[in-house]
Amino acid sequence: MKQSGDNPDTFNMGIVGWALLALGLLALIFVLTPRAEPVTELDIGQVIRMSQERLISKIVVQGDELKITATSGEQYKSKKESGISVFELLEQKGVDTATGGITIEVSDRRTNLLTAILPFLPLLLFAGLMFWLVSRTRGGGFDQARTWGKSGAREATGIRPSVTLDDVAGVDEAKQELMEIVEFLQHPEKFARLGAKIPRGVLLAGPPGTGKTLLSRAVAGESNAPFFSITGSEFVEMFVGVGASRVRDLFGKAKQAAPAIIFIDEIDAVGRHRGTGIGGGHDEREQTLNQILSEMDGFDDRTNVIVIAATNRPDVLDPALLRPGRFDRRVVLPLPDAKGREAILAVHTKGKPLAEDVDLTVLAKQTYGFSGADLANLVNEAAILAAREDKKTIGLGDLEESIDRVLIGPARKSRGFKAEEKRIVAYHEAGHALVAANHPKADPVHKVTIIPRAGVGGYTRTFPEEDRDLWSKGQFEAMLAMMMGGQAAERLVFGDITTGASNDLLNASRVARKMVTEYGMSASLGPRSFHTDQEMVFLGKELAQGHEYSDAVAEEIDTEIGGLLDAAWAEADRILSENRSRLDRLAERLVEEESVEGEELLDLLVGPMKAIQGEPVLAT
Repeated sequence: MKQSGDNPDTFNMGIVGWALLALGLLALIFVLTPRAEPVTELDIGQVIRMSQERLISKIVVQGDELKITATSGEQYKSKKESGISVFELLEQKGVDTATGGITIEVSDRRTNLLTAILPFLPLLLFAGLMFWLVSRTRGGGFDQARTWGKSGAREATGIRPSVTLDDVAGVDEAKQELMEIVEFLQHPEKFARLGAKIPRGVLLAGPPGTGKTLLSRAVAGESNAPFFSITGSEFVEMFVGVGASRVRDLFGKAKQAAPAIIFIDEIDAVGRHRGTGIGGGHDEREQTLNQILSEMDGFDDRTNVIVIAATNRPDVLDPALLRPGRFDRRVVLPLPDAKGREAILAVHTKGKPLAEDVDLTVLAKQTYGFSGADLANLVNEAAILAAREDKKTIGLGDLEESIDRVLIGPARKSRGFKAEEKRIVAYHEAGHALVAANHPKADPVHKVTIIPRAGVGGYTRTFPEEDRDLWSKGQFEAMLAMMMGGQAAERLVFGDITTGASNDLLNASRVARKMVTEYGMSASLGPRSFHTDQEMVFLGKELAQGHEYSDAVAEEIDTEIGGLLDAAWAEADRILSENRSRLDRLAERLVEEESVEGEELLDLLVGPMKAIQGEPVLAT
C-alpha cells in the first residue's frame, strides 16, 4: 500500500526532539551574543585633552566612531569630526602621536552574518514554531502545507491485499453484489452488449462489526483494478474549501487510473443532511459533500469508476447522496444468522488447533446477536486463554469462557462476596433461571453463574434454539417474567429486596414501553403506535417537538406499562413459589460451585423431582 502525497524525505521529529532543538538554539544565541558593558562617551575636546596629558594608549577608528583605550585600561567612545582625520586633528593640537605613545588604527567595519541575523532570531523561531504546530495538526512534516489539498487516499496497487472474498463469510448476498461490480470493471463489454450501465456507487450499510470494511478490502483483493480507499473524516478540515479540493484530487486520480474503485469508509462523517444541526450546517462539510455529489454525477458513461461507501448510519445521509445516479445500489449487511455465524467461526478457526469437543454448530447457536467482529474477537480471546494455560488445543471451555468475556467482560474472581451477599446473588440468579425454565415461551437456559464480571455480580445466559426475526407478545411476556425472577426470588426467600435488580428493572421497563408504544401489544390502547422518533440534532435530523398524543393517553400508556410489569412479577412469583425446592437446591449448587451449566443445570431446573427431594437446602 502506498500513501499518496507522502514524501520519504519528510523531516519529522517528535515533540521532545523539537523542544531540545529549540533549547539548543537559545543556548547558542546566549553564548554568541556579545555582552555589552557600560562605556563612557567623551566629546572630542576631552579626547584631545587626554591625548595631551598622555592618558590614551590606543584609538581605533570605525567610521565616525572612536573606540578609545586609556593607559589605565578603561574603555571610552566618542564621535570624530567629519572632514578631518584623527591623526591630523591631534597634530593640529600639538599632540605628537609618535612620542606620546598613542597608537591609531583604522578598522574597516564589516557586519558579520551572525550579528545581522541575531535581532531577527526570536521572530524566526516563533514563525518556525507556529508552522510546526500547523503541520502537526495535519499529522505530517514541513511539506504538509503544500499537500493540504491532496486527498491522502491510499491506493492498493502492486501489492495484492491478503483478504479475499473467501475470507468473508455470512454475507453471501452482499458478496454476490460486489462480485458483480468487479465483473463490471473487468468485463464491461459483457454488460454493454445488453445496454447495461455501470452503477455509479454502492452503499454498504449495516451495524458495526458486520464486515463492511472487510468486504471492501476483499473487493480490492479480488479486483485487478486500482483501488483507492479513504475515510470520510479525512475530507473535513478546519479550513473551508480544503475538503472539496481533496475530493477533486481523489476523483481526478481515479479517473486517470480508470477502471478503478473508490472506497469511502464512514461516509456519514461528511455526507450527513445539509442545513441541519445546532447553529445550521457546517460550511466546510457541506462544501465537501456538494463536491462529492458533483463528482459522482459528473461521470460520463465511458468512465469506469465506481464508488463504494460504508456507513452504519444510513438514516442520517443526505437524500441527494442516495438518489439513483449516485449511489445506485444499497447493500445491507445485517447481523449474521446461525448458519452465517457458523461459517464465520469456520473462517476464523481455520488453521487453529481445536479440541475434539468443539462443535461450531453449537457454538454458533450460543452466539445469537454476535457480529462478525465479535466472533473474530471470541476466537482470538479463546486462543489467548488456552495459551495462558499452556494448552496444546483450544477447547470448548475456552470458547464458552470467551463468549462470557465478549458479552460481559473478564471474570473478577479476586473480588469475591461476603457469605450473605453470595447467598443473595445465588438466589437472585437461580430465580432468573428457574422462571425461564418453567415458562413455555422463554428461551432455554444454558448457564448460570455468580462469578462477578465487569460491574455485575452474576448472570443467567439464555439463547434461542433457532434465530428469530419476529417476536410474539407471549415471548415478550416470558422475557419480562424472567427479568423479574431475580428480585422476586429475593423477596420470596429473604423477605427483602436489594439493588441487584436495577439493571433488570431498567431493561424490563424498556421492553414493556416498546410493547405498548411501538408494537401495539396493549389490550386497552389497541393496535396503535405512539412511538416518537426524537433524534438528536447533531445526528442530522430535526428534533421532534414533543409527542403526538394527549396527556390522558400518556397516562394510560404509563398504566399499561405498569400492568405488564406487575403481571410479569406475579408470574415470576408464582413459578418460584411452586418450585421452591428447586430454587433452594440450585442456589446451594451456585454457592458451592459458582457456575452451573449443561446437563447438571437441566436436571436441577426441570429434572425429576425425586432427584432433588430429600436433599438438604440452604437455611433461610
